[in-house]
Amino acid sequence: MKLRRNGVPPASQTSRGQVIGGRSPFLPNISASLARDAPRGTHPASAWLGPVVVIRLFIACSLMALCVTIHAGGLTYALRRLRRSPMPAPRFWSSTRLFVAIAVWIVLLHLAEVSAWAAAYTWNGAMPDLETALYFSAVTYTTTGYGDVVLPQGWRLDGGVEALTGILMCGWSTGFFFAIVNRLYEPNTRSAAL
Repeated sequence: MKLRRNGVPPASQTSRGQVIGGRSPFLPNISASLARDAPRGTHPASAWLGPVVVIRLFIACSLMALCVTIHAGGLTYALRRLRRSPMPAPRFWSSTRLFVAIAVWIVLLHLAEVSAWAAAYTWNGAMPDLETALYFSAVTYTTTGYGDVVLPQGWRLDGGVEALTGILMCGWSTGFFFAIVNRLYEPNTRSAAL
């Protein structure tokens, strides 16, 4: 058999990304390493669910709870302010002013939540600096996901939880906005029906 310089037969030499023998040459065989590292008598996947993953999940859920608290506090504050002030007559400029003010407030809440995730990434050394962490967190929270900045392997679960948190908080904001629009135009529908 004729070997090339690195000792690999010519038929198995491939360009990057091609598969040799059903496996990628660049990725380890994860199931084999799990089976090898798992304690005797346990399922191989249980080796992956070690204390590090549980700690990462706890941190991610704590950050999610912080985001829910920020969002709940901010929307409760906005709702109390709106209840104290009379709703403007549904004219274009008065309605537009109200919608802009609500949108700005909601975006500020989301930015505070993105900043909380970014601070956690920076503080724990998952990102090199706050600017990069803010960028990554904003891209992940909004589920844009450019992929130009990624978390280290041990932090990837946190990135997924941040994306789920962003989806939930954006949905909550949309529901709040819809409730305000509904409340603004509710008197007109009642008077039109009479």
